[in-house]
Amino acid sequence: MDKKYGAYICTGCGIGDALDIEALTGAASEHGMEAKTHEALCSAAGREMIEADKSEGVNTFIVCACSRRVMQDEFNFGDDTITVRGNIREQAAWCKEQPTEAKSQETIDEYTNEMGADYVRIACVQAKKTELPEPYKLETTSREILVMGGGLAGLTAAREASKAGYKVTLVEKADVLGGKALGWVKMFPTKAPYEDLEEPTIGALVAEVEGDANITVKTATEVARISGSPGDFNATLKAAGTDSEWDAPFKVGVDTQDKIDKGQMEDPNANFKHYMADNPDGLKIGSVILATGWVPADVSEYEHLGYTDNDKVVTNAEFEKMAKEGKLAGVNSVAFVMSPGGEEHDQDFPYANSVTSMVALKQAKYVRENNADAKAYVLYQHMRTPGNMEMFYKGIQQDDGIFFTKATVTKVEAAGAGCTVTAKDTLLGEDLDLDVDLVVLAAGMVPTTKTAATINLAYRQGPGFLDLDLFDGYADSHFICFPYETRRTGVYTCGGVRKAMPMDEAVDDATGAALKAIQALESADRGVAVHPRSGDLTYPEFFMQRCTQCKRCTEECPFGAIDDDEKGTPKPNPTRCRRCGTCMGACPERIIGFKDYNVDMIGSMIKAVEVPDDDEDKLRILALVCENDAMPALDMAAMRKHSLNSLIRFIPVRCLGSVNMSWIKDAMSSGMDGAILLGCKYGDDYQCHFVKGSEIANKRMDNIGETLGQLGLEPERCAMKQIAITDYDTVPAILDEFVEEILALGPNPFKGF
Repeated sequence: MDKKYGAYICTGCGIGDALDIEALTGAASEHGMEAKTHEALCSAAGREMIEADKSEGVNTFIVCACSRRVMQDEFNFGDDTITVRGNIREQAAWCKEQPTEAKSQETIDEYTNEMGADYVRIACVQAKKTELPEPYKLETTSREILVMGGGLAGLTAAREASKAGYKVTLVEKADVLGGKALGWVKMFPTKAPYEDLEEPTIGALVAEVEGDANITVKTATEVARISGSPGDFNATLKAAGTDSEWDAPFKVGVDTQDKIDKGQMEDPNANFKHYMADNPDGLKIGSVILATGWVPADVSEYEHLGYTDNDKVVTNAEFEKMAKEGKLAGVNSVAFVMSPGGEEHDQDFPYANSVTSMVALKQAKYVRENNADAKAYVLYQHMRTPGNMEMFYKGIQQDDGIFFTKATVTKVEAAGAGCTVTAKDTLLGEDLDLDVDLVVLAAGMVPTTKTAATINLAYRQGPGFLDLDLFDGYADSHFICFPYETRRTGVYTCGGVRKAMPMDEAVDDATGAALKAIQALESADRGVAVHPRSGDLTYPEFFMQRCTQCKRCTEECPFGAIDDDEKGTPKPNPTRCRRCGTCMGACPERIIGFKDYNVDMIGSMIKAVEVPDDDEDKLRILALVCENDAMPALDMAAMRKHSLNSLIRFIPVRCLGSVNMSWIKDAMSSGMDGAILLGCKYGDDYQCHFVKGSEIANKRMDNIGETLGQLGLEPERCAMKQIAITDYDTVPAILDEFVEEILALGPNPFKGF
């Protein structure tokens, strides 16, 4: 693309009042761009001015105005153009500091104008380094969806995908469809007044799916392996319960792969590779919906409850089966134990939640409906009935034969034909000894991803989902940021494998997963990214001639987007890629980049900042800022007219995982006095849209600290701070604190060299 540049500076929204517009146009002219000004570039008149330049051949637009997070449609001038945004409103005009004894209004005006001019320079350089992206296109894209699991969620997902016009292959390892719903006696109420249990509808749903011409049903079948990428997955199937050479889960680490490459050990995946070579076609699918459900949690560890040695103590799943088979005759009293009690008296059973609470209510109603004289006792630590189920709970409370009390169960022992349940710390203010015919333990719902490698992906990074312990085995990337999504692009979860949920929520969940699966394969066909960078046309490109096969990119990619070829060289899978740039940040040779985001570009943008070398008060500090959480927090801080320190220059990055440590070296070598990374929170409650970006960046920062120490620079000149999107009120103080630390250290001794 032969570029013709057009630079534009907005003077509206208070920008013209806070900044010296002539100085901003001068900053643009330093890069050979004569900037035009307008009081409202986003207005019809402002756009008309820009469109007029487009008709004269301008195809690369530098728009210095508001944050790139807003007015995206207004500054989109077509797929054949490039638009770069320079944020001089939120990052300069609106975050202007207030006068103090240390800084006069004149000084603040000077510093603020320098900020604005730097952001114009940064935008001009970014425009020069940006290339028009060309989407990665598959030769052919499969529009068929594989649904794994024939229970309520899987059936619903298959039906909804079919209604949208897509072919579906539904795989169920049992001989019949329906899953655990086949064993339900009754369902929770779904309509007002939410008092009466309802007849199961699973039979009608099974019939609907089996009669759908768009859906191919394969019962008594399991998925042996899935290889490939969104739009071009290859699924191999096998008879349920059979073993195969390619069955075992595998994960090859860096050291193991190195030994394989050198011929020092056999490839543990050789059989699978031979199979795939002999069966190259397999089942071509575009995306996957994982709806393999849950299994009851093991409660045998609680010896004081007597589950292992007393047949009158059963789990809630076993009780449901008894009720379904009509085996409640003679059961006149039942104790529903919601918590294991004992030493962990205030805890519920593992994987228990609101569903297990509601199941206890439903089953207590079974007891009463089976025998009008029967009694049900619900002993709980927590009773959770969200939404309309609160009305169901209140209705149950009106039944004189159902008793509720918060209590700590200390012992369950056999007594005659039944059991005696001993409880203390009850709401009644006294200990209880209940003689009942049956005890039901509220066992939780463990996702199948915790108990087996249900997905069996043929990825270098492993057959399933990394770091599942972070979610207790659930397959989600993140409950908040990634509903339905997993760490593997094109694979979406719903129902009990995603989280414990009641029937109505599972139906909604399955519908959402179907829509995401459709979005994934259609995005692959268009050559664009899925969430969170939806619609991004770029993808990582590798200059393989300089690759050292260090495998850092393959190991650090959070989404399994990079495999190895036969020689151990990275093998990108662009349609798996989420465009976070973690591979780019990992590469020591700097051979990975995007058309509009690469190591050279950000390095050049950093060097575009004007660094005074003759004023010890005018230090310059680089802030590399995550675009998903930290940058919105900064924008919102400015919207609230919070001051942001004028010594800092903010440069957005896709994710802190994409930060190549050479950028820190570029900053320090150009005379900057400090560098700070602002990214999402990491750890058990991480908020990173790209899962591990902040955590990876934090580890890399340890290394840069050592490098600075070797150069004679204080490691304290570099820092990383975790910023949530809600930290807009606190982020100014966090930045001020870091600036004060840099001021105490003094100017970079390499300044001016």
